[in-house]
Amino acid sequence: MTQRQQLKQYVAARLRWLQTLPEHPRKAQLANLRRGVGRVPGDLPELWGAFLQDMPEELQSSTGTPTPAEWAIYLSLTLYALHQQGQTSPMHKEGEGLGKAARLLVPPGQDPGESNIQKRFNALATAAQMPEISYHLRGMIQLLRAGGIPLDYVRLACDLYDLQFPDAMPHVRLRWGQDFYHDPKEDTENA
Repeated sequence: MTQRQQLKQYVAARLRWLQTLPEHPRKAQLANLRRGVGRVPGDLPELWGAFLQDMPEELQSSTGTPTPAEWAIYLSLTLYALHQQGQTSPMHKEGEGLGKAARLLVPPGQDPGESNIQKRFNALATAAQMPEISYHLRGMIQLLRAGGIPLDYVRLACDLYDLQFPDAMPHVRLRWGQDFYHDPKEDTENA
């Protein structure tokens, strides 16, 4: 099994774990994870269990510097916690990619290429380092939370993992762009 496949399974399992916790422990775990937004994986000992427990050894750092998988897992879980804050319905929804979700933020009738959302989305898509990606992604997640728009956090974790490899980065960016510029009205008309 590849590291990407292990990461995908691990993030899906951690999200299921978070979603199935009883109400009070779930709220406490999500609050802890939110404290990690904007931080580096491993900075906060109180988060270690939430994102490291049962993580496959192949995904873990042996040097103390976060691996690409640790970055992807950490960002997806902490940002999921931010997104879920104050929401009654689950903000993790399979199949809802970042480009598609960002497109839903564009006001109806407005050209997506002329929107402020497109400018923010471009800043995220062209960010090169994980701290910068984290910064721009946090702003996008806050907008999605305000709009009640869900996101596939397993897919996001895979995208964040791939963004850290020069050969895979262009594929993620292209897919995000395709999803952003795909007109959601076409899906309704074809249904």
